[in-house]
Amino acid sequence: MMSLFEGIKGNRYEIRGLNVEEALTRRLQALGLNDGTVVSVLNRKKNGALIIRVRGTRLAIGRRICQGIEVEERADEV
Repeated sequence: MMSLFEGIKGNRYEIRGLNVEEALTRRLQALGLNDGTVVSVLNRKKNGALIIRVRGTRLAIGRRICQGIEVEERADEV
């Protein structure tokens, strides 16, 4: 298990848990970041933010939030 922040550009990850405050957890879930959802890391910004693709939508997520999202690497390619 690792945090999304440790993710590598171009790789796919499955969300395993959200370890952020409750209001933020609800907001992320509303954006489609639920347990079992597969996300792709598209880019990493210098300030630590990640650009990810989740369910066909691009999202920018800050470093602190990324560190609270537990993921597992997906080996399968589509």
